[in-house]
Amino acid sequence: MSRRIEIELTSNSPDGSWTWRAAGAKNPKGVLDGSILSSSHKVGDVVKADAEFAIDGITILGVVAGKQRVEKLERIEILPSDKPFQAVMETKAPRSERSFSGDKRNARRGDKPGDGKPGDKGARRPRREDGAKEEGKVREPRREGQETRRRPSFTPPPDLPQRPRAKRLKPGRAHRNTILANLPEAQSAIAERVLSGGIPAVRTAIADQNKLLKQEGKELIPADGLITMAENLLPKLRVAEWLDRADAAVADLDTLDLRDLRSVVTSGDDPAIARDETTRAIAKTLREGLVARQEKDQKEWLSDIDAAIKVGRIVRALKLSSQPPKAGAPFPSELGSRLAAAASQNLEADAPSDRWIAVLEAAAFSPVRSQLVAPAPPNAVTTELATTITRLAPSIPQIAALFSIVVTPGTAMPRPLRPTRPVDKKKPVQAPAQPKEA
Repeated sequence: MSRRIEIELTSNSPDGSWTWRAAGAKNPKGVLDGSILSSSHKVGDVVKADAEFAIDGITILGVVAGKQRVEKLERIEILPSDKPFQAVMETKAPRSERSFSGDKRNARRGDKPGDGKPGDKGARRPRREDGAKEEGKVREPRREGQETRRRPSFTPPPDLPQRPRAKRLKPGRAHRNTILANLPEAQSAIAERVLSGGIPAVRTAIADQNKLLKQEGKELIPADGLITMAENLLPKLRVAEWLDRADAAVADLDTLDLRDLRSVVTSGDDPAIARDETTRAIAKTLREGLVARQEKDQKEWLSDIDAAIKVGRIVRALKLSSQPPKAGAPFPSELGSRLAAAASQNLEADAPSDRWIAVLEAAAFSPVRSQLVAPAPPNAVTTELATTITRLAPSIPQIAALFSIVVTPGTAMPRPLRPTRPVDKKKPVQAPAQPKEA
């Protein structure tokens, strides 16, 4: 795609080509074919040209009439001088002899010169000639190769790769719809009530219907026959409902959340479901898949904890250790010792209270909480830290003892804090309603 630019013709070659440069540039920028120029063009003309920009250069496609250089009539001629040249030498005064109280810089700022006394507006404290401070200490010269002091900086540990989130179970309705379609119309309404809430839902519906019929003076519905019908339909409906969940679990067997997979396998042990021949094959597949998934997730779980310890993400490692994928599996002693030692290093006396709170909140529900050791309480104990220690004391009594907190035998273990919702800054905060005076 071409673009129009202004160029200046700089020279004409015998072969008919012209050199050009961008208007106002210093050096020529390219060569163009003289056939696209008219006979009236001459060196120095400024014309508008259609140019195509490519990787190997700029190609001029055509020119149109444009500006022409106009020579200025008035020129300033610089005449040489007959006087001999004499160089100017500048010698700066020593630093100790310079004045900082009433120099030109202060005058430009509008400061008033003073005599250096405290309270004089515009006065600047003079610098001592020997370079010493007011306390009399002499500043040592910087040695070669000596690094300058910088403010302490904190480099956060690197992020760990996150594993994909497990899928939740989303069962279909194929088997349930098949059962409902094959039932008579009188039984399908009862079956829908059973699927929605079981036998209690059928009893409630019959009671509500009889209440309306009684108000209208009509004959009541016999409840015993409908309840018996619902109890006869219940086993088939349970099997159909479980098959829908089982089909969804088999479809996502490698990525399904372990809690959902475990619930499907556990519900398959129901006698009404286990006696049905259609459920035996798929139940066996689910049990084998659950065992394989538990072994796989257990290895990945331990690997994630080890990786978090290596990069210094101790709080993340503690939180992961409290969420085992396989219930009842012992935590490795070697990994537990490393995790407890790394967590104890974060509980130093000079560590801030926020760090203590983060580590203790994660360690209180970890399998290594009894191995947690702190040499002394922090130097500054905030109200938030004291509240956290009091709440978590039954889980970490050895840490609570540092704060003179005694745990009473039989005290209930604490529970993890629920995540709080983020506060919407755009939404105005409403003040709590004041109680009305009597």
